[in-house]
Amino acid sequence: MLAGLFGAGLLGWPGSKMLADLDQEQLRRSMRQAYGQAGLTAVEEWLALLNRLQQQPVNIQLGAVNDFFNLRVGWRDDIDIWNQKDYWATPLETLARGKGDCEDYTIGKYATLRQLNVAEEKLRLIYVKAWLGRGQGAQAHMVLGYYHTPGSEPLILDNIIPNITRGGERTDLEPLFSFNGSGLWAQGSSQSRADPLERLSRWRSVIERMQQHGFLRGR
Repeated sequence: MLAGLFGAGLLGWPGSKMLADLDQEQLRRSMRQAYGQAGLTAVEEWLALLNRLQQQPVNIQLGAVNDFFNLRVGWRDDIDIWNQKDYWATPLETLARGKGDCEDYTIGKYATLRQLNVAEEKLRLIYVKAWLGRGQGAQAHMVLGYYHTPGSEPLILDNIIPNITRGGERTDLEPLFSFNGSGLWAQGSSQSRADPLERLSRWRSVIERMQQHGFLRGR
């Protein structure tokens, strides 16, 4: 059901290059201060991943980043991790805690692939209804979509099904809307409707905290 629903139509909002550079020493300082050795370990493991994948083809980057977060992060509700009903964590907050929910996996993968210079127009964070079966009904869920071309069927990076799949194979997912640093799209629309930093307060909060950690605006 994901195939073809989120096509081209990017607008150049100011947030589109926010994840282009890193202040590695600031990353280390801020995470050590907040999480001690767990925070520093998270930074070093994440930076090692970036260094290892920097020159690799995109299919290798997608698989390695997907596995990195799926294997290192255990699924938990936000209320159990942050004592909040809905908290969107930064990638390093998620790795330092070793716990996260679907938004945290997706944000971590998105931000990491952007650091690996995967073009923003190829990536979207997609809100979906996930049909879990066995009488459980549908639940709100988020996945990351990678689009080789603007109108192509996306590859889906997910924490429920750990292997990367094509959108058309995911009949258990019903898209609601998608966004990245450049735009926000309603279901089935090819035209961005809004600046995601203005419309999504939790996304804006994540970007601001990432900048405090040591992620820099693109030049």
